[in-house]
Parts: sequence; C-alpha cells; structure tokens
Amino acid sequence: MAGFRITKPYTMPKDDVRAAAEGLAESLARDHGVRSRWDGDKVRIKGAGVDGQLSFHDGLIDVSVKLGLLASMFEGPLRKEVQRYLDEHVS
Repeated sequence: MAGFRITKPYTMPKDDVRAAAEGLAESLARDHGVRSRWDGDKVRIKGAGVDGQLSFHDGLIDVSVKLGLLASMFEGPLRKEVQRYLDEHVS
C-alpha cells in the first residue's frame, strides 16, 4: 500500500490550527470525495482507496495517508495539494 506522511511545525493558536485542519478536510471531501470524522485533535479521513489521519499536538501537525492501488496513481498530486494547503494556512 502506497502513501505519504507530512509533518509541519506550527506556532499559531490551537484554535486556528483546528480551523485550518477543518478547511483541509473540507477541501479533500469536496475535491476527492473523502469523508472526515473528528476525535479530539485528530481527524480521520476515509474514501475510495484513501485512509488517513491528521493530528496536531505539541506544535506539530502530522498528516499520514495510506493509498490503495488505484489511488496510489494520485500520490504525487495529492501530496502536493496537502503540502500547499498546509504551507498557505498554517504558520
């Protein structure tokens, strides 16, 4: 199973990080049809061939995504999209 992991430090308030994470989850739902479910400071994302989570704690955002065989063809663009979103919305 293919996949990727992205970590990014943050210094912004936790509420702002959560709002950015919610925005990322909404963007992935809109663009890729994944569903999201929150559990504290962690959001699970799941869709056709996509299983992952985003968590934030101790000044670090951690995005971990596993991709099934067909979804693995989109690993590069999906990784770039997540990285771009974090770079634009998290500081």
